[in-house]
Amino acid sequence: MNAILDVSPDDFTATVEPGVTKEALNAALRPHGLFFSVDPGAHATIGGMAATRASGTNTVRYGSMRENVLACTTVLADGRVVCAGSRTMKSAAGLDLARLFVGSEGTLGIITELTVKLHPLPEAVSAAIVSFPDAAGAVTTVIQGVQVGLPLARAEYLCPNTIRVVNATNPGLSLQERHTLFLEFHGSSQVGLDEQAGLMGRIAAENGGGDFAWASHPEDRTRLWHARHNAYFSCQRSRPGSIILTTDTCVPRSRLAESLAGAMRIMADAVFPHMIFGHVGDGNFHVLMAIDPSSESEHSEAETLNTAIVDLALSLGGTCSGEHGIGFHKKAFLRREAGEDATEVMRQIKSLLDPRNIMNPDKIF
Repeated sequence: MNAILDVSPDDFTATVEPGVTKEALNAALRPHGLFFSVDPGAHATIGGMAATRASGTNTVRYGSMRENVLACTTVLADGRVVCAGSRTMKSAAGLDLARLFVGSEGTLGIITELTVKLHPLPEAVSAAIVSFPDAAGAVTTVIQGVQVGLPLARAEYLCPNTIRVVNATNPGLSLQERHTLFLEFHGSSQVGLDEQAGLMGRIAAENGGGDFAWASHPEDRTRLWHARHNAYFSCQRSRPGSIILTTDTCVPRSRLAESLAGAMRIMADAVFPHMIFGHVGDGNFHVLMAIDPSSESEHSEAETLNTAIVDLALSLGGTCSGEHGIGFHKKAFLRREAGEDATEVMRQIKSLLDPRNIMNPDKIF
């Protein structure tokens, strides 16, 4: 089911089948001067992205799938076909069923069609990298940039360990092994972006940032974001034969520096390689642990460390999953985060729509 059913440039919407990938959709949208903004990094399908309420590098400016799915058609367990939402930019007609299915991880039905929000391609795009002596300076720079209204489209943090493995697996890349921000700005003119560059550079310098470097040429931006999108695989290749266990906590931006610093303390004595990177523009980061799949002790240690990082995030008003979902593994975390009453309401909705439990059984609950 990989057909693009409709593109409406005047409405800034597209209707697609769930197997359409974001790359295929954006290729079709380019002649219209439009793009679909959600960018989790992988060659993901729009249906899968909706089911998991995906987000990614562009969320700080354009939002996640929650904000970018306007309508969906879903086949329920009993065969009924439910059309939820509409192509309008707003609606107050009844319960918001589209939001119910977005993020349900396939437990409530099978999404067969989606209408998504589109955005104009920016007239000017610039990317930058800047390094810091600590993570707090990087996080504070992003928060202050958002506060003064800079047009941040992406704000990605990479720890020194991540920079080291990214350098090793991307020929021609030789970034300093420091706490680093990858930034991207979208604007209506290059002149405007150049003005923003000066302001962002000053903010970074006030927070200890140095070597602020801009990459305005498309090939330079592509190289940077290719390295960032492939950081997961770079981390895995840093320990051949390893598997990666990853955290996915997200906290309010004002608590992000605490969450990052705490995660670094928690991971300080880990026996296996680990890296930290993530979407600091929206408070979400990942700790990647490269463990030996045959080692029960490493697996147990990774689970203990993950639990400690989740505990910290919840204590800071955050969540156990910013974008990866609950699946099989985080069911206990969900009960702690949402509470038994809210979790029971979720179970009741699941039972109402899928009484025989045939839709992705045992996920989430």
